[in-house]
Amino acid sequence: MAVPECVEVTTGDNPVGSVIWLHGLGADGHDFEPVVPELGLPDDLPLRFVFPHAPVRPVTINGGMAMRAWYDIISLDAQGRADEEGVHDSTALLEALVEREQQRGIESRKIVIAGFSQGGAIAINAALRSERQLAGLMALSTYLALPAVLDNIMVSRDLPVFMAHGTFDPMVLPQWGRSSADQLGAAGFTVEWHDYPMAHAVCLEEIQDIRRWLLSVYEGP
Repeated sequence: MAVPECVEVTTGDNPVGSVIWLHGLGADGHDFEPVVPELGLPDDLPLRFVFPHAPVRPVTINGGMAMRAWYDIISLDAQGRADEEGVHDSTALLEALVEREQQRGIESRKIVIAGFSQGGAIAINAALRSERQLAGLMALSTYLALPAVLDNIMVSRDLPVFMAHGTFDPMVLPQWGRSSADQLGAAGFTVEWHDYPMAHAVCLEEIQDIRRWLLSVYEGP
């Protein structure tokens, strides 16, 4: 499968790991590019950040307007919200990006898959379906789009999971994120959960927590 166009940022020469980070609805791969320098990662941990652009598709809740989206959003409630075919298609795109990083010399256990909002939903789905040993899953202001994936988890339950959400999020309600984290916990994963007094966004405290988590993932065994 062809991989989508991506924005790439490396924090040093000869990266030892990769973070594939998917944006949210209507954004693009440049959305989280400015976060990389804010992470302040050490020089001895050079990482490649890969920010793919989602395909352009009509989005039902936005009157069918075409925009970058990992899947169609059909309704405003949690149940039946996500277009299942679109989720599967974008999951395959993410899996292709993981495979490409491996071809570029990064072992799967050094690859974090991450995403915000819609992108986080794809990251969760891809992580749970992965037969590879991944470095970690980072899911921000998001939710479990296809709960049925919990019935056929392929990845090891040792996968480090970081989830975070704004307590004032009007777009993806905080209880959706918390419920999704609880479902992953019930399935055997240890989920590091954070919430912050913000809306559908990322804040400085969250970036600091992401930095600490990334260091723990890459400096661990």
